Amino acid sequence: MDPTSIDVPQLAKMIDHSLLRPELTTDEVLKGCALAASYDVASVCVRPAGVALAAKALAGTEVAVGTVIGFPHGGSTTAVKVREAEVALSQGAAELDMVLNIGLLRSGDDHAVGQDIEAVVEAASGAGPIKVIFENAYLTDEEKIRACRLSALAGADFVKTSTGFAPGGATLEDVRLMRANTPAHMKVKAAGGVRTLDLMLEFVTAGAERFGATTTATILDDLAARRAAA
Repeated sequence: MDPTSIDVPQLAKMIDHSLLRPELTTDEVLKGCALAASYDVASVCVRPAGVALAAKALAGTEVAVGTVIGFPHGGSTTAVKVREAEVALSQGAAELDMVLNIGLLRSGDDHAVGQDIEAVVEAASGAGPIKVIFENAYLTDEEKIRACRLSALAGADFVKTSTGFAPGGATLEDVRLMRANTPAHMKVKAAGGVRTLDLMLEFVTAGAERFGATTTATILDDLAARRAAA
């Protein structure tokens, strides 16, 4: 996609408005959902305990409810991740961002990592896209490439750079690497530190098609102002 041609509705549908900070109150989550609805973004990404709240708040809109699985460390057992996915889907989640087992990936246990991802994909049963979070700040390029391959083999829909809670977030280099090592039907989500319009457009050029963002209003208002002035 040519970033110079993107309009506000198009960019909005590339954003998952992030509501994952642990200290967010119920009122703050509801305000975030209202903001997401007003800009008609792709989804909100809420903590698992907030799925039902967000689903009720966004009923009747075109904004999906997403949540996280095994977040933020990825070290839950597969059975726990599967159950977490099942509960989230039953409460109204349509998109799941799961953290792969970082320690097992770094240990070279690709079989276990792949099975972990596949189990969550199967639990979703086509209910909505599954995004696999790598947490690239902890990984070598070789490990990122293996994670891409394992995610594709397991049937995931997206690969995602980061949780936003590690020492580093999305980088252009990582997005290019992930795009180059996933099949064309898979998408790349950049998350962690994408806070300005210019940076988001750079990531679009690098191959990202979805973004986790907390500064959604700032980014989309900036684009609207630029388009109005053009």
